Amino acid sequence: MKRLGILISGRGSNLEAIADHIARGTLDAEIAIVIASRAEARGLEAARDRGLPAISIPSKGLDREVYDRLLLDELRKHAVDLVCLAGFMRLLSASFIRQFPNRILNIHPSLLPAFSGLDAQHQALEHGVKITGCTVHFVDEELDAGPIVIQAAVPVEAGDTVESLSARILKEEHRIYSEAIRIVLSGRYRIEARRVILI
Repeated sequence: MKRLGILISGRGSNLEAIADHIARGTLDAEIAIVIASRAEARGLEAARDRGLPAISIPSKGLDREVYDRLLLDELRKHAVDLVCLAGFMRLLSASFIRQFPNRILNIHPSLLPAFSGLDAQHQALEHGVKITGCTVHFVDEELDAGPIVIQAAVPVEAGDTVESLSARILKEEHRIYSEAIRIVLSGRYRIEARRVILI
């Protein structure tokens, strides 16, 4: 069975959604380790409540390369096949990414390439778009720019706030992240230029 390493910084709701899919048998994988970049991340408690191995490696004050080596050691120790960023609020170094070629996934709350970086929901509202959504993509050395595995569209409603829009996008995130993991673990895809083509 393929082993997932899930990296979080906050509440871990996507981690919980992935764990739910595994528990229901709709995702054939196991969570080998959950690593939080903040000791106070709520997702650590959520992981431990489910009996998942979970640790924090606090990133504050650490050089990126130094921190990423600590991450890498922990992921290797747990024989992780696929790294899943689930609200992980750090940029990974190029040297880390090269250790997991096309084996790091991220979920982002917009229809990339629109509204990359922080506060994507706020950016969408400021821009006045009618449709936004979420994207699961491979992580490469550019911010939010790797090949896209799957996306889901979410309409923007007239009275939306950042909170109301975020909540609707999050529902779709919980659905599509496990679907993307399933696709990648199956190996039934190929990457041509920037396109992920399902086989």
